[in-house]
Amino acid sequence: MALVLAVAGPAQAEKGFGGTDGQPATGADVNGDTVSVTAGGVVFDHSKNGSGKSTGTLTSSTNWSPPPCWYAPKYTPEQLQKYLEPIWNAESTGYQWDAEQREKYNAKDPEKGFNKDKTGKGYWWGSYVDESYPPGWDSCEADYFWVDLGDPPPPGIENAITPEILAELAYAEIRVPGTEVTLAPANATKVNLPTWSWLDAAEFKPVSVTASVPVLQLDATATATPVSLQIEPGTADAVTYPASGVCEINNGRIGEPYAKGKADRTPPCGVKYLRSSGDGTFPLQATITWEINWTGTGGAGGDLPDGTFGATQNVVVQEIQAINR
Repeated sequence: MALVLAVAGPAQAEKGFGGTDGQPATGADVNGDTVSVTAGGVVFDHSKNGSGKSTGTLTSSTNWSPPPCWYAPKYTPEQLQKYLEPIWNAESTGYQWDAEQREKYNAKDPEKGFNKDKTGKGYWWGSYVDESYPPGWDSCEADYFWVDLGDPPPPGIENAITPEILAELAYAEIRVPGTEVTLAPANATKVNLPTWSWLDAAEFKPVSVTASVPVLQLDATATATPVSLQIEPGTADAVTYPASGVCEINNGRIGEPYAKGKADRTPPCGVKYLRSSGDGTFPLQATITWEINWTGTGGAGGDLPDGTFGATQNVVVQEIQAINR
């Protein structure tokens, strides 16, 4: 279990003195590797995540965002000693500071220093920062603190790792498929001709990411489920089906594929352009709304803000040519 805390990697930053030393390796593999490690002792399972070249991250439908920093197990007693003593011995931080630090961690006691007498019974916790350095990344300012296994962190420690925080971190790792809709007619549609649109049902199904802290036996899974497709034609001279432009998911499918014999029907999901695109195209915007819920250790669970992911595709709209005899 200590291995999770010991692996080094520079990409995820640690708040406070010492930079990124002691960080687990970073980098989310969104193409389906079963387990990859990022930071803070957190392990992500991406095996049920969206995959493929067109996948993307969700944009929250509110101003919510995942924690910019958090606290989690970081060092065993021996690991913390190996990390701090070279800093003190370098004498670059000043004698007074070094002396206070040695006193704080009882460094002169070979048996109890750094809580060695509690080895296997707890961990030194530290802060970790989202590698994109969002606003608030520098708000986790507490120095290393000890937590016995099974005990909660000290009072007043905000963003200490919990199932809910794990769920929020997992949310940030979710990748969903691209949103290019299938259109009929496919290559070019006609003015005043209803254009059917739909999405591949095989691709648009729930995806999930599980985040866990193995040394705490703590985990949470965030699941994204597609619920609707918003169509924006790219011009005011168009009508959508339905009129709201929002196509709800129905029996695991968004929209309905066009088939022979449906020409006289109104598409359940689609658009009708009222004028030609001329020599250009109209930028049709298709955006999927994904509903997010989570479950975690001890029966914890709940909802997180919906997320959206969209893409633009160019649509050619031609005038219907009539021949006068």
